Amino acid sequence: MDAEAVRAALRGPAAAFWAAERLNEALGEPLPFGQPRVTAAAVGHLVRAGHLACLGGDADRPDVHPDQVEAMARRRDLPVILDRHVPLGPDQAALRLGVRRVDFDRMVDLGWITPTGAVEIDYKRQGGVTRVPLYSAQDVALLPVIRPEVDWHELRTVAPGRRSPLSALTPTPEGRDTVLMAGIARIAGVGRAAVANWRRRHPHFPAPTGGTATHPEFDRPAAVAWLLAHDKITVPSGIPSATLVLRADSTGKELRCRLDDPWLQLATDATDDDRLSGWMSDDNADVLAALTAEGEGAAVRRLAAPGTLPLTVLGGARVIDRSRRGAGNLRVTVSGPGALHFRRRHTRRNTTHNSSRTGRSTRSAMHGSTTITP
Repeated sequence: MDAEAVRAALRGPAAAFWAAERLNEALGEPLPFGQPRVTAAAVGHLVRAGHLACLGGDADRPDVHPDQVEAMARRRDLPVILDRHVPLGPDQAALRLGVRRVDFDRMVDLGWITPTGAVEIDYKRQGGVTRVPLYSAQDVALLPVIRPEVDWHELRTVAPGRRSPLSALTPTPEGRDTVLMAGIARIAGVGRAAVANWRRRHPHFPAPTGGTATHPEFDRPAAVAWLLAHDKITVPSGIPSATLVLRADSTGKELRCRLDDPWLQLATDATDDDRLSGWMSDDNADVLAALTAEGEGAAVRRLAAPGTLPLTVLGGARVIDRSRRGAGNLRVTVSGPGALHFRRRHTRRNTTHNSSRTGRSTRSAMHGSTTITP
């Protein structure tokens, strides 16, 4: 008999805290921005969902089998499993969306999302037991998809202390969150004719709840549920990221890091600067600041994002802004010379370019519909 195999089979239960840290390690180090840390309580939710077996201990933070945890850590769909089965508190939900807590609270006030449960937390020295609402992580992740009319870039980059961009909106009366066919089309990323075709072909397409024969209104949650069930939309697994490589011109030192939610803003005036912003870890932000402060600064040698061709900027770059959202990573903005020329390729027919009053192009995101190559 294989003694090592016997010893491996007799491994004792692992604490929920260990399991949580192992799953965090599997998600990546540092954690991808928008993916809250797995907690011991989350392990309890995974047990109740049937993904892990309870081997005793606290029912909310149970002991589990380490081999099962290792198997789950190897799964490529781990973020999807967490979104599906582990609810989020308000702070975690704000982090998942990349917004401030005050902006997420405003979404709750507007009736865009409602709690699916609650948990009581004893803060002891800070006021005793507090009841904290919990939200479906899937519902949280879907908010940018089902609210395409919201400027999510503005929400994610609003300066600390500024009024929420959502403050001027009116709360939706309960049961009156409706959407027109054009709105359903925008959520699904198709034309209105496609939605009309779905209504004709699918007998279980949601029935109108109001409006007129020409412009019927549909219950938004029912429409979203139908779109999900028929694979017309998917739950985002996280904020898109890019690989950023910068090299100092004077010393040759290099920084290679992940840039979450990358946003490229091109200047329309050659005398102005282009700007690149995104979320990164504190350590990478410190290295970036040091690189751009040396000699003539650093150059963006490569910026690669899924769905786009790599971008290289040979001119010097400098850090012009660093800001933080709650307990998350830093939002860093790098400015570089706008005199360099770029070719733009449109990968979708509905690509649009908008200009601000300052004359800057505000077309978003390396992961959006515009591919920019040198």
